[in-house]
Amino acid sequence: MSLLWFLLIGLAAGWIAGQIMKGRGFGLVGNLVVGVVGAVLGGFLFGLLGIGGSGLAGSLVTAVAGAVVLLFLVGLVRR
Repeated sequence: MSLLWFLLIGLAAGWIAGQIMKGRGFGLVGNLVVGVVGAVLGGFLFGLLGIGGSGLAGSLVTAVAGAVVLLFLVGLVRR
C-alpha cells in the first residue's frame, strides 16, 4: 500500500512541478514520470540536509521539491 501512496504523491508532485516550472516540462505524462523520479531525488536531498517531512503534506513537499530540481537540471542539459 505504501508503494501506491508513493506513486500517487509522485504523480501529484510531477503535475505541481510542471505548473511551477512553466516552459521546462515534458507534457503531462512526462511531468508525471518526472514527479515519481523527483520524489526519490527529493527524499535523497532532504535526507542529506537532515530535513524530513512527516505525513502526506511533508511527503508532497519533498516530492515537489525533488521534481522541481529535476526539471531544472534536465532543462539545463536539454539546452
